[in-house]
Amino acid sequence: MTAASAAAGHLTVAHPAHMKRDRMIITVSAMMATLMQALDNTIANVALPHMQGSLSATSDQITWVLTSYIVAAAIFTAPVGWLAGRFGRKNFFVATLVGFTVASMLCGVAETLPEMVLFRALQGMCGAALVPLSQTTMFDLYPVEQRGSAMAAWGMGVMIGPIMGPTLGGYLTDMYNWRWVFYVNVPFGILAVSGLWFFMKDEGRNAGLKFDWLGFAVLSLGLGAFQLFLDRGEGQDWFGSTEIIIEAVLASLGIYLFVVHMFTAKAPFITPRIFTDRNFLGGFFMMFTMGLVLLSSSALLPPYLQNLGNYSVTDAGLLMAPRGVGTMIAMMIAGRLSSRMDPRLLMFGGIIMMTVAVWFMTGWTPDVDGRSIVAATMLQGFGMGFVFIPLQVVAFATLDPKYRTDGAALFSLMRNIGSAIGISVSVLLLTQSTATMHSQLADQITPFNRALEVGATGLFMNPHVPMGLAALNALITRQSSIIAYSNVFEAMLFAGLPAALALLLMRRPPANAMRPPAEDAEAAAAMVE
Repeated sequence: MTAASAAAGHLTVAHPAHMKRDRMIITVSAMMATLMQALDNTIANVALPHMQGSLSATSDQITWVLTSYIVAAAIFTAPVGWLAGRFGRKNFFVATLVGFTVASMLCGVAETLPEMVLFRALQGMCGAALVPLSQTTMFDLYPVEQRGSAMAAWGMGVMIGPIMGPTLGGYLTDMYNWRWVFYVNVPFGILAVSGLWFFMKDEGRNAGLKFDWLGFAVLSLGLGAFQLFLDRGEGQDWFGSTEIIIEAVLASLGIYLFVVHMFTAKAPFITPRIFTDRNFLGGFFMMFTMGLVLLSSSALLPPYLQNLGNYSVTDAGLLMAPRGVGTMIAMMIAGRLSSRMDPRLLMFGGIIMMTVAVWFMTGWTPDVDGRSIVAATMLQGFGMGFVFIPLQVVAFATLDPKYRTDGAALFSLMRNIGSAIGISVSVLLLTQSTATMHSQLADQITPFNRALEVGATGLFMNPHVPMGLAALNALITRQSSIIAYSNVFEAMLFAGLPAALALLLMRRPPANAMRPPAEDAEAAAAMVE
């Protein structure tokens, strides 16, 4: 390997005679790291009621178990590229994976709420680097013709983790207790650390890099306040709360100062040059949309199936599973097709699939049959798989290799921000739409409504007696919720359409653009010998 390739941070494996075996071990280790981090975004959600009793916390306080993780992960995603360049990708990868595993164990043994919040924040800090580091590791580890398949394998962890998290978390909590939601990371973390430590070699390191403390400080302020604003807004009545107003002002100020600093500072830790690549810029906005639709739909479907469809927790989980199956199948297909046809066509097809799936959901009622639910969720999964893998290939194909880690970190950041916005906005729309529809339907309940008079001959549904009035109100609330869910699904339908516009920014990378630069060719050839 040349000095130039080493400086760029390219990967080789420790034993050239066993290149394929070592590369497979590194791949499995990187995928374990990705899956662990992706699972922990959602796996703790279903265990919150059990944690609340064990930690003697109120319903408002226990949400900090989620908030602390989200805020810490959001803040520490941005400087991943700088840290990997300063300390070496392998060293930083192993250190964060060790930290994530230890923090998971500490979360499992926590006895008080402050301990849990502290350990979850530590888990979020370490977990922020796992996805971008594993992504760039996979991208650099494989030659050009195999990158589509490699990114498909990696993407399964990113996409399947949030989908399977609630199901796995519920199973572990029911069969054992909520502490196993965190303990389950420990054996996989040990295996992943061992694989990376013994078989991954990283010679790229720049000890002379200076850290942009001002840029990091204002970005941390903006992201931290923004995540708190989104996470606590609904519970605090949004702008009716002084806390939410302060968080909104700090978020706006922090993000504004960071953007100004990024374009005016001599050496910002996120260089604006990365956004001059049209493919990356288009992928940047598309990843935001993916996050917006992916987790917001994941958050809406389980309560819809359980509260309105009267499905059990187990049945609701089984009905959600086809989406993960569809995603996995589509990723394997897209991984093979990305290098044989225009990846933008695959992405466009995936967007159409997701749009059609959400359009089906807008017509759902609680009486919808299981086949229709499976068909819609699997179609949505297919669409996600056909978008996600070609997106990784196109967005990073023409990006300068020295910006890959920064680019991967920004992709993870935009996915997280999109997910946070999607969940908060969908919950807000659901709550407000339910209240609005309840008011409109209740306006029709009057003594002058002849249809109601004829139908309310008994105590049940008779608005003139307390029992009938309560039953009538419950019916109105249920119908309001059904209409509200349909309205939110419709909003998601229109939120996903701008992703197609991002394709206009992208160009199909020519064959030579998919190849590494001259100094990278030697390392790429060495990896497949």
